Amino acid sequence: MTRVLVIDDEAPIRLLCRVNLEAEGMEVEEASGGELGLELARTESFDAIVLDVMMPGLDGWSVAERLADDPRTSAVPILFLTARVEIRDRVRALDLAGVDYVTKPFNPLALAGLVRDLLEASGKLGAPADRRRGLAALRGLLAEG
Repeated sequence: MTRVLVIDDEAPIRLLCRVNLEAEGMEVEEASGGELGLELARTESFDAIVLDVMMPGLDGWSVAERLADDPRTSAVPILFLTARVEIRDRVRALDLAGVDYVTKPFNPLALAGLVRDLLEASGKLGAPADRRRGLAALRGLLAEG
């Protein structure tokens, strides 16, 4: 079963993610902040992480940097889910090992598909896929939604 860690300080966003990912057969763990999310990511095994950028305390940028620097978590693909819409933030997210970047508000019904595409793009689901082709598919889904 695909395991996803959702790190977001907003309980309604975590609930939306949980309900929609579980409806697609995924197991979901939640963290209400960066510190807890980092601890869970380091002590449990996840196939993907959905990560908010703007959180009090340890923000998503810092969490992503620490995940990328840790051999236990560096291969886990990250889907950034955030209210930040500037291009420079998207570039920063992708530079920090994020596979894609979704802005809030988002279509929660499309989230499971985005996570599956994220796993395919990273070679964690099905046959290994070309990263650029996977990213292009994710971006196409975002443009449609």
